[in-house]
Amino acid sequence: MSEESDADAAMDRYSEGDDAAFRVVHRALIDRLRAFLLRMAKSSALADDLVQETFLRMHRARGSFKRGAKVIPWSYAIARNVYIDQTRMLGTKREKLATTDEDPNLTLEAGPDTNAEELSVATDLARAVERTLAALPVNQREAFVLLRYEGLSVADAAEVLGTTEGAVKLRAFHAYEALRAALGVQDRKRGPGKTT
Repeated sequence: MSEESDADAAMDRYSEGDDAAFRVVHRALIDRLRAFLLRMAKSSALADDLVQETFLRMHRARGSFKRGAKVIPWSYAIARNVYIDQTRMLGTKREKLATTDEDPNLTLEAGPDTNAEELSVATDLARAVERTLAALPVNQREAFVLLRYEGLSVADAAEVLGTTEGAVKLRAFHAYEALRAALGVQDRKRGPGKTT
């Protein structure tokens, strides 16, 4: 059995009142949900709070989980709603938190053959991607993050977002286009003769 199918089966048991099954569900989802919410919220502390709220809402809604359904899209939809509710509550304050140009915690793993220039270029590109994602409309950022970072299928992402597969593809396409444009600008800033 895969980790996803283990989580689905555990969620079936949890929805029927087996509290011990929550450990399996939590273990399967905690890192994924935190990564998703961190990419959306751009704040570790806020992401941690949102993850806790997501699991609280999952607990409250566990009786509505349909036996045999997939827990990952269901949990992402709850996490997304938690994020949206938080965004509405904080209003423009949250947007100011999400649009910082430099992430002091941004670190990239470097292999033994990586030189300082390559690491600098990679860091600059990663920051350009993060700035571009933060500036995207929320619906485009959500589609991109769910498909590219979280690895969900288009069908699962559509279920999370409550929209059609075509809408998810279109939103992701616009996000990819914005990233291509931003990375093209970043490449021109490095100037001629500089390669990655």
